[in-house]
Amino acid sequence: MLATGTGIAPMRSYLRLLFNDKAGANADGSRKFKGLAWLFMGVPYSKSLLYDDEHKEYKEKYPDQFKYDYAVSREDKNAAGQKMYIQTKMAEYTEELWNLMQDEKTHV
Repeated sequence: MLATGTGIAPMRSYLRLLFNDKAGANADGSRKFKGLAWLFMGVPYSKSLLYDDEHKEYKEKYPDQFKYDYAVSREDKNAAGQKMYIQTKMAEYTEELWNLMQDEKTHV
């Protein structure tokens, strides 16, 4: 999942379905979703990180199913000392992301 600033709204809806809403729950209360949701979100400033409390909650409740990484372009630097953007944040996980993309169960 890739979200840049205001692009988080559709991702939030999807995450709520996977980890919060009744529609995503089985009759016994367990979650229907059994995979991994990985969110990359980019914003210029950390004060622009929307729904961070929800992301922390999902990570705490579902540590094997939810990952998130933020790229804060005006505050963070990449390994080369440049602004941190989503693509440079994702590059930190090149091998892991490539392996996920090769898995037939992965939706891109």
